[in-house]
Amino acid sequence: MMNLYLKETEFLNYSDPAIQQAVRQHSSPDRSDKENAVSLYYYARDAFRYDPYLTSLDRTNFHASEILKLGRGYCVAKAVLYAAFLRGAGIPSRLGFADVKNHMTSTRLARLMKTDIFYYHGYTEVFLNGKWLKATPAFNVELCERAGTFPLEFDGTADSVFHPFSKDGSRHMEYVRDHGNFADLPYDLIIARFDEFYPGFREKLAQNAGHDFHKEVSPVH
Repeated sequence: MMNLYLKETEFLNYSDPAIQQAVRQHSSPDRSDKENAVSLYYYARDAFRYDPYLTSLDRTNFHASEILKLGRGYCVAKAVLYAAFLRGAGIPSRLGFADVKNHMTSTRLARLMKTDIFYYHGYTEVFLNGKWLKATPAFNVELCERAGTFPLEFDGTADSVFHPFSKDGSRHMEYVRDHGNFADLPYDLIIARFDEFYPGFREKLAQNAGHDFHKEVSPVH
């Protein structure tokens, strides 16, 4: 059964040379799975900016190799990338999804989405020391510092999920509904839900490509 979570898939295409190179640079056969998983987590979290605008919803843009090439992406893209890194390092991984009420957004993004619910927020699950752990590499540390939220740490022993409150005590994230886990990205399901809950959002993405989400998020003074 665990082999299912080590296989290369359409989206977790870790045999891509660039993915392989990234894995070699940020993991080592001399380290434990936990050490490699932690190292790869911070690489996925901070070397790739969170960007809800730049990622189009075309199927190929959800392949790990394309996300790596792009250098940024939103939560689902970054979860896919981290899962591919893990499998490339021989560590079982899978993708999890949940609806979250997001209190860290920008005025522009909220206007485009017309809701503060992020449907099918993506995170990664990694199998370490006999148990599955949740890891959320979505928000890079610079974005968290700008917005006054705590960056999500991962130590390979406990779940890394969104904090309910920001540093000033205001609401940050609320988990609304869990959708379970998947061995590969359920692309068609996610697109169907996006079209259902965010009508016209695909076209709006194209119109807003190039906007800098980091600059839109209100900085903490």
